[in-house]
Amino acid sequence: MKQSRTPLMPVLAVLLGLGLFSIMDGVMKAASIMTGAYAAMFWRGLAGSVMMAPLWLRARQGWPARATMKVHLLRGVVAAIMATMFFYGIVRTPLAEGIALSFIAPLIALYLAAVLLDEKIGSAAIGGSVLALFGVAVIGWGKFDGKIDAEAVKGLVAILVSAVLYAWNLVLQRQQAQIAGPEEVAFFQTLVSFLFLGIGAWWLAPWPSVAAWGLIVMSAAMSTVSLMLLSWAYARAEAQALVPLEYTAFLWAAAVGWIAFAEPVTLATLCGVVLIVAGCLYATWRKPDPPRPEMPN
Repeated sequence: MKQSRTPLMPVLAVLLGLGLFSIMDGVMKAASIMTGAYAAMFWRGLAGSVMMAPLWLRARQGWPARATMKVHLLRGVVAAIMATMFFYGIVRTPLAEGIALSFIAPLIALYLAAVLLDEKIGSAAIGGSVLALFGVAVIGWGKFDGKIDAEAVKGLVAILVSAVLYAWNLVLQRQQAQIAGPEEVAFFQTLVSFLFLGIGAWWLAPWPSVAAWGLIVMSAAMSTVSLMLLSWAYARAEAQALVPLEYTAFLWAAAVGWIAFAEPVTLATLCGVVLIVAGCLYATWRKPDPPRPEMPN
């Protein structure tokens, strides 16, 4: 029996969505430097909600069912914390390094599945985890090289925490895409993020400058388009076929970091990302099931 191929359009949609997300990361890094990561995320949530509300209303999908709304709320909160931690981290870390460290998310997803779904962790997952962690250590070694920078350590820890949440986000993304349309997904993620971060906005989100507002609105537009592209793609192809495409984000991040922030890509970062990607692919590789013996008549 021939295995069905992954359709081309979802693959292209994911690649385009990841490219926009990587450029948006660079824009948000600049906005976070100006206003702080929390403020940039809060005001981006407002801008994104205003942009997406007309599109959601035009789609006439109606108010989500209670079960669907729970998924929207959960992913919105997870995404808000995840993104805020990530932008806090990349303010203190080169963009390419931040993306490279976030690549451990698929491995973390395996362990989350073991905890949440009682799935068994195989030897491949353990071996891949060791290889990926070695890659993280290589990046860290190249970053500090005997010099401990407190701000860089904070950034590193924030990105690793964000990677844990991103692993959870990948699971929720597939679930959300199967029960809601792209406009609904993008609208509620931005709205829930905005409302959740509103809890601390009085203290942590001062009104941005005109320049910062321009970056925030630009990033909100790119983020909402990316969310819709990824949601459309994940509703039409299996996650296991699309998740490996996440690794293309490193190329975009390296280019954006070099062009916008003059951030060089070090040899340690390149070696580390190779080890992390190899570990993830090894851990998540699935051998085809052996053919079942025919039952006698």
